[in-house]
Amino acid sequence: MNLPNETDFFGWVLYLLDKYGMIFLRGAGVTLMLALVGTLIGCLIGLLVGVLRTLPYNKKANPVIKILYKVLQFILAVYIEVFRGTPMIVQAMVLYYGSKQMFGVDMSAMFAGFFIVSINTGAYMAETVRGGIDSIDVGQTEAAKAIGMTHWQTMVSVIMPQTLRNILPQIGNNLIINIKDTSVLNIISVTELFFSGNSAAGAYFRYFEVFFIICVIYFIMTFTCSRLLRWMERKIDGSGYYSLVETDMMADPCGHNPVKKHGGNQIWKK
Repeated sequence: MNLPNETDFFGWVLYLLDKYGMIFLRGAGVTLMLALVGTLIGCLIGLLVGVLRTLPYNKKANPVIKILYKVLQFILAVYIEVFRGTPMIVQAMVLYYGSKQMFGVDMSAMFAGFFIVSINTGAYMAETVRGGIDSIDVGQTEAAKAIGMTHWQTMVSVIMPQTLRNILPQIGNNLIINIKDTSVLNIISVTELFFSGNSAAGAYFRYFEVFFIICVIYFIMTFTCSRLLRWMERKIDGSGYYSLVETDMMADPCGHNPVKKHGGNQIWKK
């Protein structure tokens, strides 16, 4: 393919796609992998931390247990505040270069990228999970305790299923944010989409055309993920259609007793 004219914008876009298409695709693949794996691990971290943050404080417990409880809550609070209160680009610099300088840990750029995205997402998800658990009516917890369920059984069987549905939109938000924010990992030489595009742009100094292509690729990825997550939400919610029963099988298993037909006061017999 011949070089287009200097003013031919779309000609340059096609030329760059033809020449660097595979580089853009590899960069997009790395970006998606970092975002998906980081969000998944971050959600697991967030679930664990969120559940631990909502553990009830037992005033009658052993003093040692009460001290351990407060130490654990303090550590979790510090983790959440530090990783929510500092930019991911700064965390990447501190963890990637600091771990090598201070502790002699020479991690690869990709491993560092997965690690940073995961723990950053975990800090945000922990507060999301805590809010989701707190949003469940306390009467449900009391009812579960009334029938003899332990705290763990109540969380697993009653609270968490509802919490997961409530926080699903926020999980989607975190995934979309991670797709975009992985671009900051180019600071530690992770070859994600932004890094790949920057390399391609430097070859012909066509920054506008290259980053136009990158912008379109980012939008396609985030829009697709957004639609998929919305589809998952609709699947979990069900069809939303229901019809009133006309026979109460629990009250009348044989269906011989008169029952009231819905939509009126008519008494009829099946």
